[in-house]
Amino acid sequence: MKLVRFGTSGAEKPGLVGPDGTIRDLSTHVSDITGEMLSEASLVKLRAIDPELLPAAPHGVRLGSPVANVRNFIGIGFNYSDHAKEAGAPIPTEPIVFAKLANCICGPNDDVMMPRGGSKLDWEVEIAFVVGKRSRYVDLKDAAGHIAGYTICNDVSERVFQFERSGSQWMKGKCAETLGPLGPWLVTGDEIEDVNNLPMWLDVNGKRMQTGNTKTMIFDCSRLLHDISQYMMLEAGDVVTTGTPPGVGLGMKPPVFLKVGDVMTLGIEGLGQQRQKVVAFKL
Repeated sequence: MKLVRFGTSGAEKPGLVGPDGTIRDLSTHVSDITGEMLSEASLVKLRAIDPELLPAAPHGVRLGSPVANVRNFIGIGFNYSDHAKEAGAPIPTEPIVFAKLANCICGPNDDVMMPRGGSKLDWEVEIAFVVGKRSRYVDLKDAAGHIAGYTICNDVSERVFQFERSGSQWMKGKCAETLGPLGPWLVTGDEIEDVNNLPMWLDVNGKRMQTGNTKTMIFDCSRLLHDISQYMMLEAGDVVTTGTPPGVGLGMKPPVFLKVGDVMTLGIEGLGQQRQKVVAFKL
């Protein structure tokens, strides 16, 4: 299934994407797409619904994050060997874990706001997974069963805040509002032939900046869930965004960063596409 949330910000309805690409309204069956309805039993019930019997969403309707009420939004650093190389960082022997605040999440096509005082805003196309059930001390062999599905994250980062203020404090550069676009869909694992072999890309103003594939991840999604669960408890509906391939602005020589008015488009095979325009900070 491809699950989706659509409508104005803060009033999104749950939906699913039918075989013909039409978004269908699920609100007569579930109140929203949250961690509580991502159990395998709930997903089985949703799979049994005939999309053709559901009302269609308005054409061109805004899409929100495909999962609501995210408690924990976890990021992984330098999880592609070629990205670590371009950043001059050693290849990690264990996942590098940081946190993004859940309130930085926005829809896949919402504007990204330049943080006040920001000057080095950067792009990062990533595959993210959504946790399907409480996960603590999960064995590696069981980890895939704790993942409800996958989506796209643009892990937008302000590099001055991240690296140049009070040393390297990643959360400072990762958590400003709108720096976490998610979506367009939450795609359940049964729709993906091989999550470890998905091409991905990102353009800025129509110019290709990032080209990658999940097959070059150092730690795949199952390994990440296993590893993270050894240090903290993950809840259903939590999101883990898993690192980016090479081509970020920070790694260019000289570095290149986003400006107000720039447009990012990005996608991952089978998971859809996003589009964001960078806008000026506003309260």
